[in-house]
Parts: sequence; C-alpha cells; structure tokens
Amino acid sequence: MMNEESMNKMLKDYQRGLIDRRELEGRLFTHIRDNPRRFYQSRWDSDNWQDFISWLYPRLSRAVDHYRDQGLSFDVYIRALVRLSAKEYGLRKKERRIVEKAWWNVEAEDMAVREPEEPAYLQEEPVPPKVSNPRQVLMLLLKSYYFLSEEHLSRLAPAVGLKKEELFRMVDNLRTLRARREAAINGLKERIHGQFYRCLGFEKRMLAAPLYSAYRIKMERCLETARKRLTSMRRRLAFTRIEASNKQVASVMGLAKGTVDSSLYAVRQRNQIENQ
Repeated sequence: MMNEESMNKMLKDYQRGLIDRRELEGRLFTHIRDNPRRFYQSRWDSDNWQDFISWLYPRLSRAVDHYRDQGLSFDVYIRALVRLSAKEYGLRKKERRIVEKAWWNVEAEDMAVREPEEPAYLQEEPVPPKVSNPRQVLMLLLKSYYFLSEEHLSRLAPAVGLKKEELFRMVDNLRTLRARREAAINGLKERIHGQFYRCLGFEKRMLAAPLYSAYRIKMERCLETARKRLTSMRRRLAFTRIEASNKQVASVMGLAKGTVDSSLYAVRQRNQIENQ
C-alpha cells in the first residue's frame, strides 16, 4: 500500500518523465482498488467498490491534470476526490433506486389492470355482421385503422365483402402513406411515457428529502416544471390527428376524394339526426 510520501513521489516521477501517463493512472487505479479502507469505504462490499472505481476512472484521469500544489499533497487531493465522488455515486444510486421503485410500482398497477380475462372458447365461428352499406363501413374502418387490431379487422372483413388478406393489404398501404405521422405520434407517446416516470422520480426524491431543505425546494420546482411539460405534451397528443385523412382513404380504395367526403358526410348527418 502506498503512503502519502510514495504517492507524492509517484507524481513527481511522472512530472519529470520517469514514468508515463498510463503507468501513473494504472498505479493510482490499483492503489484505490486494493485499499478501500484508506478511503473510508469499508462499508461497501467488493462488487459495489469495483463498480464505483470503474465509474471513477475517467474522473481520476482528469483529476491528474487539474492537480496544483497549493498546500495539499497529491495523496490528500486523491483521497478527497475519492471520498466526494463516493458520496455522489451513492446519491446517484439511491436516486436511481427510487425512480426504479416508482416505475415498478406503477408498472405493477398497469399490469394488474391489463390482466387478460379467461378466453371464451366458442363452439362455432361467429356469424359475420351484415351491413346495409359495406362501402361506407369500409371507409369508416380505414379512417379508424389506428385503433383496430388484426383480430378486429379479421372479424369485420366479411361484413364489407372482402377477404381479410385484402383488408390487411389496404390497411398496410394506409400505414405506408402515414408512416411519418405514425412515427411522430409514437415518438411523442414514448416521450410522454418517459416524462411521466420522470415526474414520479422528482416526487419520490422530494418526499425523501428533509422538510424545508434546499434540496426539497429544488425538487418541488423540478416537479412543478416536469408536470407542466407533461400536461403540455399530453395536450399536444390529444390534438394530434391520429385517424387517416379522407384523401388517404380515397387513395387506398381507388376512389375520388369527393366520393369519400360525400359518403362520410352522409353518415355524420344521419348520426346527428338519430341522436336528436
């Protein structure tokens, strides 16, 4: 184990060019790795200590360049660096555990809500529904393609007089036309998902901090800002057009846009009359 004198001598050897940078960093790394008690970290087990010094290595390399002899020896400088870095590393691990715990708590609730029911085994194939205007129904299906699974499409294909493969092909063509919009929507959903868990993390860290402390006040501000951003992102998603446009539906069906416009307008008018 190197003492204070040997640490200072090693730095002077490097400054005189007697050892190169790689050897200096290697000796420092080995010294810290093999002597956790010298840095007051005996409470950590071997695996945690190995993870910490692997995380510390880039910072250790930069610290060699930043050291200036201003009353503190190189040994004291390195020990202070390791102790402060260990505190930061421990705090980061604690915050990561808080966020992970919050994430799993919410995820467990979601999984419980989404728990599938026992499947109902049918004795015979369901009779496909009959519709009076298959073309209008097909237009409505294509308009709402984003909300329909392949299972729904398979069931509804006979009602509009198509084979399920043909209906799948039309939906795939529609998705190709709207690929960029779908990518933007999915990206926004992912960001909303991440922002939601970020809010949970700020909330857990705020509640874990002492009351009226500077850190708690900082977390309260971060939480307020994060929640405002989450609300803004959700509002943007709510006003994002998810359904296909009439022009895109007409392109997939091989019809003029005016035909789709007039057919869907007639459906809308009929629904308004029925609901009055």
